[in-house]
Amino acid sequence: MPEGDIVRRTAARLDQALAGRPLARAELRWPSAADVDLTGRTVLANIPYGKHLLTRLDDGRTLHTHLRMEGRWSIERTGSREASGRRPDVRALLGNEVWTALGKDLGMLDVVPTRDEHTLIGHLGPDVLADDFPQDGLPEALRRWAASGPRPVCEVLLDQRVAAGIGTIYLAESLFALGLWPWTPADEVEDPARLLGVARRLMQRSIASAVPGSTGERARGATTLVHGRAGQPCRRCGAPIAVGEAGVAPFTRPVFWCRRCQPAPDTRTPR
Repeated sequence: MPEGDIVRRTAARLDQALAGRPLARAELRWPSAADVDLTGRTVLANIPYGKHLLTRLDDGRTLHTHLRMEGRWSIERTGSREASGRRPDVRALLGNEVWTALGKDLGMLDVVPTRDEHTLIGHLGPDVLADDFPQDGLPEALRRWAASGPRPVCEVLLDQRVAAGIGTIYLAESLFALGLWPWTPADEVEDPARLLGVARRLMQRSIASAVPGSTGERARGATTLVHGRAGQPCRRCGAPIAVGEAGVAPFTRPVFWCRRCQPAPDTRTPR
């Protein structure tokens, strides 16, 4: 699933292509929005919040989209064959005289008054990638973290109501960076602020190293230390990477970790 870093990169690309230009073509291929006409409206900005994207228009409306598991936005030159949108996975098409944005395999789509954006994202915790997160968002995220009690830390990191934007990649990579067993009770994590800070920095590094013009999932030179590497040797100690699950079926998510670098409490070597 695309995480906060991918959504931020996507928002930046959409801004480059759409912001400040009126829409010459707008199609929302979504049952609840099929009769919504955005043609002629000017895109003001594309605002990322966690894993959500808010495309604000000059008539006081917002197009809200969420990529979920497979979603993505591509940018094509208007008039090209790719910009025609004649493919079944296109759920939204926003085009001006120069560029056309195609929302493919989107997981969520809504059109609401901009003043009502809170009805869609108001339940979320602070965006871990927001500029003001260290000063303003972190205290609220820590308050929500404390309210999570003994839930496993892997589940709390994935809970968008605590802090928005972290998914399975940065869950695994941030826990590995600090040597934390993924099922450590959240109320036993000594420094959750540090853990959230590590996740934030890893995502910022992804954004900074992105291939110019790309909205894809991989950054230039990106490599994971544990995520997606089940059975492969740990890059730090050589032990095979393990994979488990966070959450309850049918909403479980994979969790990758190193049993040696991130040992469970009953397997740690006494000091």
